Amino acid sequence: MLTAITAFSGFSVDSIEKAKGFYVDTLALELKNENMGLQLALPGGGELYIYEKADHQPAAYTALNFVVENIDETVDHLIGHGITFEIYDTMPGAQDDKGIMRGKAANQGPDIAWFKDPAGNILSVMQN
Repeated sequence: MLTAITAFSGFSVDSIEKAKGFYVDTLALELKNENMGLQLALPGGGELYIYEKADHQPAAYTALNFVVENIDETVDHLIGHGITFEIYDTMPGAQDDKGIMRGKAANQGPDIAWFKDPAGNILSVMQN
């Protein structure tokens, strides 16, 4: 049995400075430490560790999900800060013009919209 004291997730980027600007300034996550990478506080008490890797390959999956109270307001806010939302043609439901897949209305899960960090890692905002 694994008896962990705590756990955190992490992934790589190609530029720690670009990542810092994006995660701290644009997404407003708290920077806890920047020794050997970025240690960020996540909403709800979790932590994320981001490290620079010379041969970084962007995650081809959603690496980080942010659960929000109002997806429309959040997407509008992020668009206002220069974030572009991804449109995928392989989703089980259609995405609207904002990039939001309305899963709740179709009884197919949460409403969700995907975007990328400066290193190309896929992130999402979702409303349950």
